[in-house]
Amino acid sequence: PNMKLRAFRFGLLGSLVATAIFALTAASAEAATVVALGASNTFGKGVARNQAYPAQLEAILRAKGANVRVVNAGINGDTTEGMLQRLDRAVPNGTSAVILQPGGNDRRKGSPDRTSEIQSRLSARGIPVIMMPNGMLRGLPHQPDGQHLTPEGYHMLAEQVASQVVG
Repeated sequence: PNMKLRAFRFGLLGSLVATAIFALTAASAEAATVVALGASNTFGKGVARNQAYPAQLEAILRAKGANVRVVNAGINGDTTEGMLQRLDRAVPNGTSAVILQPGGNDRRKGSPDRTSEIQSRLSARGIPVIMMPNGMLRGLPHQPDGQHLTPEGYHMLAEQVASQVVG
């Protein structure tokens, strides 16, 4: 089914998007592809690849019965301008949804915020965008740098995202 959804932040409406993703994956024999697009906290700076939130999210969703592949398209230090420039390579046609975590590098690097352009381009392609606000990282265990999550923090983040999926 071709589901066109607007961008939502996690919370009340985020569960509707997550439920739609779950329904898409359950209805198809082919694994649905979810792309996690972002900077260092998407990439999983300071932890092993399998400890970054996208890998943990995929494992959690598969354990709930979803036939889903979560692609980690996070790059350390990336800005939304960089994400916009690599958008077509990072998010291939047929992608079921994108989890967008812009990070804080725009502000630190004096780069313009291109989040709305990313959302518009994906929406035009019929790809739902789930916004992951930086506030979701508050209160989770951080590495000593205070910016990046620990393996446990990434697991808690993945659980928060997965908990939106009613399986």
